[in-house]
Amino acid sequence: MNKAKFDLSDRLEDFAASVIIKYDKKPLSYAGDYLAKQLIRSSCSAALNYGEVLGAGTSRDKINKLRICLKELRECLRNLNIQIKADLISEENISDLIDENDQLIRIIVTRIKNIK
Repeated sequence: MNKAKFDLSDRLEDFAASVIIKYDKKPLSYAGDYLAKQLIRSSCSAALNYGEVLGAGTSRDKINKLRICLKELRECLRNLNIQIKADLISEENISDLIDENDQLIRIIVTRIKNIK
């Protein structure tokens, strides 16, 4: 996630890749496995749906697609918080993911407001 911080496409892709790298090779409990798989799906979904934003024809369509990205990013944040609260992973171990997730949410919210 140390790439240039200005390209949202790259940041979303880097976030999804970081989640995959963090969780793909870990032996996990049933709950950990369940949450890890869902986190991978939602982080990748945010990046993939942003590709749809780039091809949106109207402002309304762009806002709708950005809201899907936002929904997926908020799901990621809830997932990470649940993992911390359930002692499945330490906050220190995923603080970089939480920080980037929070920043991406703020950027998407700002983009939505700017289009309106």
